[in-house]
Amino acid sequence: MGPSCCEIARLPVELLSAVISRAAPRPRDACRASAVSPAFRAAADSDDVWSRFLPRDVPDLADGELSPPPPSNKALFLRLSGSDGNVPLLLPDRLRGIWFDRETGAKCYVLSARTLVIKCSETSDYRRWIPLADSRFAEAVEFMDAPPRMEIRSKIDSMVLTPNSTYAAFMVFKIADGLYELDTSPHDATVSIGENESRREVAFTGRYPERRADGWMEVELGEFFNEDGEDGAVYMRLMSEGPNRMRGLIVLGIEIRMKRSGR
Repeated sequence: MGPSCCEIARLPVELLSAVISRAAPRPRDACRASAVSPAFRAAADSDDVWSRFLPRDVPDLADGELSPPPPSNKALFLRLSGSDGNVPLLLPDRLRGIWFDRETGAKCYVLSARTLVIKCSETSDYRRWIPLADSRFAEAVEFMDAPPRMEIRSKIDSMVLTPNSTYAAFMVFKIADGLYELDTSPHDATVSIGENESRREVAFTGRYPERRADGWMEVELGEFFNEDGEDGAVYMRLMSEGPNRMRGLIVLGIEIRMKRSGR
């Protein structure tokens, strides 16, 4: 350990914590600071530093979601960001979930299939609800003989999201094993907030979807920028035209999370 490190080690933890709080604007910066020296580790792991990464308006969670209680603010952040693999953390209705982005601390949400509005051109029985063993949600929706025209819609209040952040919305899905073949032609997807709207064509086969680590697949519906003070709703919509184009599709829900560069 060099002379400069020895001098740093003599500084009070409270002073180092104050310095790191100003020099580490993101959670990943605090984690890097903890690797500098034992003195930095004690300061970088302090509640004062990690309290800055915890939003003041964290919503209530379902019973047992934070059991046992995390012993520190850093442990709480890591739990909320899914370091234990238990994400999302369910909200009281158990139909929606939340987690924090590990790099930025931004709030991310997932809306289960039970929260989606599904409209079709016919009243026939075109879907069924199936139980899940590989998800935090109890059910997903499977489309059977899908009608000629179908629309899936969802929305989220922009005020529950992190301001001045670019988000993307993803539909999370699977294809029923060996039962059907999905139409490969694209569907119309839109994501809008205020007067801003993102439009794109998406498909559930081919080059569009990506396989996730949890075994599900996802396709991006669009992106949006959540401005500071934006008061309104983010609307997400997927439109399907043509008979049986979504037959065999199993939808878990829609995720709203930080947009990564290059995606």
